[in-house]
Amino acid sequence: MAKPSSLTEGAIGKTLVTFSLPILATNVLQSINGSINSIWVGRYLGGAALTATANTNAILFFLIGSVFGIGMATTILVGQAVGAKDVDQAKRVIGTSASFFVVVSILVAVFGYVASGPMLHAMRTPPDSVTFAVAYMRVIFLAVPFIFLNAFVSMSLRGAGDSRTPLAFSLIAVALDVALNPLFIFGLGPVPAMGIAGAAGATLIANAVSLTSMLLFLRRQRHFLWFSRAELAYFRIDRTILRALVVKGVPMGMQMVVMSASAIVMISFVNDFGSATSAAFGAGLQTHLAAVNP
Repeated sequence: MAKPSSLTEGAIGKTLVTFSLPILATNVLQSINGSINSIWVGRYLGGAALTATANTNAILFFLIGSVFGIGMATTILVGQAVGAKDVDQAKRVIGTSASFFVVVSILVAVFGYVASGPMLHAMRTPPDSVTFAVAYMRVIFLAVPFIFLNAFVSMSLRGAGDSRTPLAFSLIAVALDVALNPLFIFGLGPVPAMGIAGAAGATLIANAVSLTSMLLFLRRQRHFLWFSRAELAYFRIDRTILRALVVKGVPMGMQMVVMSASAIVMISFVNDFGSATSAAFGAGLQTHLAAVNP
């Protein structure tokens, strides 16, 4: 069984740099990925399509920010348990957090898919972008469970002292997303041209493959945080742990909630000036959101 990585031994400076660099690299990859996807959409599908992705990404960032604090709290509690060499407690935290993220991600996906139209209307999305936006947003909301759980597993591993494994599988997700974007947008052979929905579909498949591969890797490595069939009881929600996650997580997540809410308000105002202006604003906004994405 793979042992926990130690962040409590050795030179502090070297340990911090070794641990932090993969996290920085992951954020850079996400930023590059978002920029490349915007290029495909904006250059080949037009400004109205780019406006659609900008409106959707603002909402998605708000939703991610809403649960970001719980993910950070999970990282802290797992780190505390691992530092105390209490693997049982670490698994209890992971199990409770996983159940929380699964339930929340499914609820968000269903709500977002159904309410895509009203949300875009409330944001005053330009009329020529609405069709693009609905098609893109609905597929993105189908991808939300994979996006949320990918982030959750990655943050849990970082709490256990492992920042390299999330980087490796983030690289897989980015490579797949970049490769599948033109394929799904324009179509090739048996793959039909799906337009802007194809761009969202690439994100869905990339995150699903990355998450599945990471879980299979942890199972194959017999990672100490992998749950065997005999340990499925860890997924029962522990109210004490859940309370600690909320108490610690909500204040930490408020900064991202405020930032993302302000982005939604801003793009709603910009939408009044038409899709060309919104597309320009969205291009800059996307780079910012990708850079701070957890």
